[in-house]
Amino acid sequence: MEQGIKRTQRDYSLAFKLSVVEQVEKGELSYKEAQRRYGIQGRSTVLVWLRKHGLQDWTAPSGRARSGSIMPKQDSKPLTPEQRIKELETQLREAQEKAALFEAVLDVMHKDYGIVVKKPSGRSSRNGKSKS
Repeated sequence: MEQGIKRTQRDYSLAFKLSVVEQVEKGELSYKEAQRRYGIQGRSTVLVWLRKHGLQDWTAPSGRARSGSIMPKQDSKPLTPEQRIKELETQLREAQEKAALFEAVLDVMHKDYGIVVKKPSGRSSRNGKSKS
């Protein structure tokens, strides 16, 4: 049986690690599938990456049921710029999905029930006075 070259954590780029973590957190792959697909050596390498670079809160005891939502880490070291960007991209994607859902609800209300909901103009008024 051929063994090949033994790799270390430093052999993988941060971009690669973040990509694998994102795929696992989205549910596209399990961590074991990611290890097989990308030839990642070590039983816990991907799990280490998930704890270090992922958005999942790993501080909760494993015996308790988790809510399933991805929460940013609270009591750990400050996020790196790459992690912060990833977190903000996730928040933006969720906000866009929520906005699309609200738009769809408004369309259904208008088309099926004839209810027109006035959308805010986006301009803010100061001290309760509107600009006229």
